[in-house]
Amino acid sequence: MGWPLKLVQPESSSQPRIPFAKAEISAEAQAASARVLASGWITTGPEVVEFERDFAALVGAEHAIAVSSCTAAIEIALRALRLPRGAKVLTSVMTFCGAVHAIVHAGLEPVLVDINAGTLMPDADTVADAVRRVGPVDAMVVIHFAGFPAPVEEMAAAAGLPLSRVVEDAAHAVGTKVGTDWVGTLSAATCFSFYATKNLPIGEGGMITTDDSDVAAYARQVRIHGMSHDAWKRYLPGAGWRYGVEVAGIKANMTDVQAAIGRGQLQHFLDWQDRRQGLAEAFDRRLSRIAGLTGPQWPDQGLHAWHLYVVQVMPEFGIGRDEFISRLAERGVDCSVHFIPLHHQPYFEQLLATQAPQSFPVADAVFPRIVSLPFYPGLTDDMVDRLWEEIDGLRESAAREPRLAQLRVTA
Repeated sequence: MGWPLKLVQPESSSQPRIPFAKAEISAEAQAASARVLASGWITTGPEVVEFERDFAALVGAEHAIAVSSCTAAIEIALRALRLPRGAKVLTSVMTFCGAVHAIVHAGLEPVLVDINAGTLMPDADTVADAVRRVGPVDAMVVIHFAGFPAPVEEMAAAAGLPLSRVVEDAAHAVGTKVGTDWVGTLSAATCFSFYATKNLPIGEGGMITTDDSDVAAYARQVRIHGMSHDAWKRYLPGAGWRYGVEVAGIKANMTDVQAAIGRGQLQHFLDWQDRRQGLAEAFDRRLSRIAGLTGPQWPDQGLHAWHLYVVQVMPEFGIGRDEFISRLAERGVDCSVHFIPLHHQPYFEQLLATQAPQSFPVADAVFPRIVSLPFYPGLTDDMVDRLWEEIDGLRESAAREPRLAQLRVTA
C-alpha cells in the first residue's frame, strides 16, 4: 500500500524541501470526515464510540476512552487514581512539557527522573536513584520515548509501586509492544496521542486505554464536564434532557469528525508501521557509514514503534548539534529536537526549587547532542537517499574545515 506525498516546493530551490514531519491523511479518512460533516452531527457521538471500539481492539484493551489530547488523557488518568492532593508522581526529565503540566493540573507534585543515555528515557536504575533522593512516591508516569518499549514492570518495582499506580505516556507508542503485549494494557491507564506528527495522525486528539472498568467510567464522565450523559445520549430518540454532575470534570471530549478521521487512518496503520520499521533499518545502514553520529537503540525484546529517529552528534562529527541542524536546513532538510530537559525551563525550574537539591547529569550531557531526523511513512527511497547524502556531505565539509584552518595558520 502506498503513502501519498504532497511535497512543498521551496521558492528558491531546484529540489523539494524535506520537511521534518508530514501527516499522511488517507483517502478513507478524508471521505469519512466529509460523511460526518454532511450528517449534521459533528461533536461527540456514534463515530467516537466506534473509534473507541476499533482502538481498544487494536491494543487489546477492555476499554478505550477518546479525549481531546494526550495531555488531557494523562491528567484524567492520574485523577482516576484518586491520589491525595500534592502526592508525588515520578516522570522523565526528558519529556514534553504538557506531560508534566498534566501532573500539576491534577493537583499532584512532579518528581523528575534522569534518563538512560541510550534510550533517552528513565530506567529502573534512574527511577531507584530518584526514590532514594525524594523518599517514597505515590505514582509514576512512564514514557515510551520515541516508541521504544519502556520496561514498565521493572520501573514500577524500582519505584516501590504496584502497576495500579502507573500511568503510561504512550504519545510516541501507538504500535509499541513490551514483550509480546501491545502497549495499552500494562498499567492502570495508557495515554495515546493522535497529534499531526504521530504514528496515527488525526490532527489533534488522544485516547485512554485501560482494563479497569472504574477508571474507564471515571474518565468517560470527567472528559465532558463531569456530566452523567453527553449531548448525543441526551438527544437520542426518547432520551431525556436531564443530566447530573457528580465529579469535577473538564472539557476534553473528542469530536465525531476527529473520530471518523481516526477510523479511516486505522485502515492504513499497520502498513505505515511496516514502512517505519523499514525506514529505521535503512537509516541504520546509512548511519553506520558516518563517523561521529550515533543512532537510537533497538529493543532486546518487544517492538519499537519508531515514532522518532533520534541521532546524537558526537564531537568526532566536527560540528555541534545546533550547527548540524542549521546547515542541514540550508541544504533543504528540516530537523527537530526531542526534548529540552524540563529543568532547563523557567517554570519547572521554579517548581522544582521546593524539592530537595537534584541534578540530571545524563540529560544535561545528551541534550546538546540529540537531533530528531525527518522520519515518517511518506519519506520515499529517493528522499532517504538525499537525506543521508546531505548528512554525509555535511560530515565531509566539517572534516575539511579543521584542515583548511590549519593550512591558513601555517601559510
